[in-house]
Amino acid sequence: MAKQLDYHTIRTIFTRFQAAEAEPQGELHHVNAYTLLVAVALSAQATDAGVNKATRPLFATVDTPQKMLDLGLEGLTEAIKTIGLFRQKAKNVIRLSEILVNDYGGEVPSSRAALQSLPGVGRKTANVVLNMWWHVPAQAVDTHIFRVGNRTGICPGKDVDQVERAIEDNIPAEFQQHAHHWLILHGRYICTARKPRCADCLIRDLCPYEEKTA
Repeated sequence: MAKQLDYHTIRTIFTRFQAAEAEPQGELHHVNAYTLLVAVALSAQATDAGVNKATRPLFATVDTPQKMLDLGLEGLTEAIKTIGLFRQKAKNVIRLSEILVNDYGGEVPSSRAALQSLPGVGRKTANVVLNMWWHVPAQAVDTHIFRVGNRTGICPGKDVDQVERAIEDNIPAEFQQHAHHWLILHGRYICTARKPRCADCLIRDLCPYEEKTA
């Protein structure tokens, strides 16, 4: 685990991220808050590309909690069978849809506590929805961010909670909104787990990682 980088270095890093991509976007397909919630819940232990392959045709006709209930467990299970853990995820989506219809008037709640009370929705999922839909600077720490944060010293921590706190505490406020997207995309495409593309890295000169690749 790298030592926490200083303020000026972190500011330089995120200035470069921002210059390269001012408005980074999440890669999960969605058409509204509900479909975003469902997509993120389905993405646990699955790739965004794999989730999108199943949800693009699904969300074309099923884009509200009530429509999901009308589709039913059997129909949803069939629609998402290419996604890992699809049976349990289908049950969670049906259950959370029932709660949204019965308790929230068919709308997705906009607080972390309310989101996390839904079946299959943890802190990371809640933070993604808060960030992407309501533009709250919430930090959703996944395996990419955990790796990048500890490898570079941008936001080191022993667990995801520590990394989330390190982002909130150390990254300048003007970069908080897009911080987790910049870090996810950097980890997904550049700072990869096995063979990081250090030669293509725009923060190579600021990164303390000793095992840089050519």
